[in-house]
Amino acid sequence: MPSLAPAFSLAGRSALVCGASAGIGRATALACAGLGAGITVLARDGAKLEALLPELRAAGAASATSLVADLENIEGFERVVGDWLQQAAPVHILVHNTGGPPAGKLVEADTAALLAAFRRHVLSAHRLVQLLLPGMREAGYGRIVNVLSTSVREPIDLLGVSNTIRAAMASWAKSLSRELPPGVTINNVLPGYTATERLAELARSTAARTGRSIEAIEAEWREMAPEKRLGRPEEIAAAIAFLVSPAASFVRGTSLPVDGGRLRSI
Repeated sequence: MPSLAPAFSLAGRSALVCGASAGIGRATALACAGLGAGITVLARDGAKLEALLPELRAAGAASATSLVADLENIEGFERVVGDWLQQAAPVHILVHNTGGPPAGKLVEADTAALLAAFRRHVLSAHRLVQLLLPGMREAGYGRIVNVLSTSVREPIDLLGVSNTIRAAMASWAKSLSRELPPGVTINNVLPGYTATERLAELARSTAARTGRSIEAIEAEWREMAPEKRLGRPEEIAAAIAFLVSPAASFVRGTSLPVDGGRLRSI
C-alpha cells in the first residue's frame, strides 16, 4: 500500500497562522511546522510570538517569522501584511483564528460591540483572503481555514454576539467557496469546549454572573459531550492540519465540528 505521508506533507508550502500566541492558533502553527511548512505567526503579543519561533523551527518549520498586528484594526494589519508580502514568498495557507467577543445576551449588545466583532472576524478574514489570493492562484494551491465555533450549528446561551458573528463567518466562507479558483479551498473548523485561555475566561465570567463555581461549570461542559472531557488545542490543530494539506484537496466549503460529539444536529 502506498504511503499516505506525501498527502499530508506541507513541504514547500508557506502558512500564515493568525491568533498564534496561545491556544488553538499556537497549536496549529506547531502542527503545520511539524508537516514541514514555512510558518508566519500573527498576533498582538509580539513577545509571545518571538518565544514561539524557536519552537516552530525545532518542530520542523522550514522557516519561522512573526507579524505583530491586531485583526480588529483593519488598516493597521493591512499595512503590516502588505509590507510583509512585498518581501515574502507567496502564502499558500491561511488559518484565520482570533478571539471571540465577550459573553452576554444579544438583546443587551450595543451596535459598537457588533461592529467591533464584525471587523475582527468577517472583515479581517475578507481582507486577508483578498491580499493572499493572488499568490495562491499563481501557485495553484491555496488552503483557507477559519476557526469558528459549534455555535454555527447550535447557538450557545449568553454568547449572543459571538453566535451572530460566527454564523456570518460560516455564510461568508460558504459563499466564497463557490467563487475561489480550482485548487484554492476554504473550510471552517468548529471547536467544541476546548481547554484554552478563552474558555477559562468564559468560565470565570459565567461564575461571576451566576454565583456558581468554576469547577461546577467546567464539569457541566464536560458532561455535554459523549467524550466526557474538554478538547485539547492540539486536537483542533490536527483537524486544521488535515484541511490545509494536499489530502483535503476535495474538501471545500465545509464546517467540520471537532467537539467530542457534543452537537446534537448533523
